[in-house]
Amino acid sequence: MKRFLKSAEETEQFGAQLWQQLPSKGLIFLQGDLGAGKTTLVRGYLHAAGHIGAVKSPTYTLVEEYMLNGLKIFHFDLYRLADPEELEWLGIRDYFDQDCLCFIEWPDKGKGSLPEPDWVITLTTEGDGRCLTLESIPKQ
Repeated sequence: MKRFLKSAEETEQFGAQLWQQLPSKGLIFLQGDLGAGKTTLVRGYLHAAGHIGAVKSPTYTLVEEYMLNGLKIFHFDLYRLADPEELEWLGIRDYFDQDCLCFIEWPDKGKGSLPEPDWVITLTTEGDGRCLTLESIPKQ
């Protein structure tokens, strides 16, 4: 599915729509350059799920955890990862073994240490807006 989002507000609104559409467990890769709207999309999802307050990019903390309406949500940002093996030191597999939904920004930085995603969302800037592509990945 492809959609053009005219603004950050529309990107956040699309994230809110995902709250109604995604199951409570899964792995979502978020791809796109800096400033493409990855965290904005997650912010919309989290606010729709009931989070009150700021949603910051976990660029420096690597992961932010949210517990909302009985659902555990992890938001990862791997931008500053120097080596995919660092994910093993962080216990990445323990996150995926839980009944949770994981959003991962910059998944290419964890290549080889991450399982296959359930969905891939790609955001690319086009003028003042964003082109969003949502792809469901069939499981083998």
